[in-house]
Amino acid sequence: MRTPRSKFLKVRCRDCGSVQIVFSHASTMVRCFVCGSTIAMPRGGKAKINGEIVEVLG
Repeated sequence: MRTPRSKFLKVRCRDCGSVQIVFSHASTMVRCFVCGSTIAMPRGGKAKINGEIVEVLG
């Protein structure tokens, strides 16, 4: 049985320091809820994370 490669990530925003949960294979641009800066950009597979990954969730 195959295991999924995608995960949810807790990511800290580089600009304001707030933490939010992002899908590792996000298909849309993810912006910070507080300051609006880009946290994740889609890349056709794994998203490019523009912040510090604090924790990997299941």
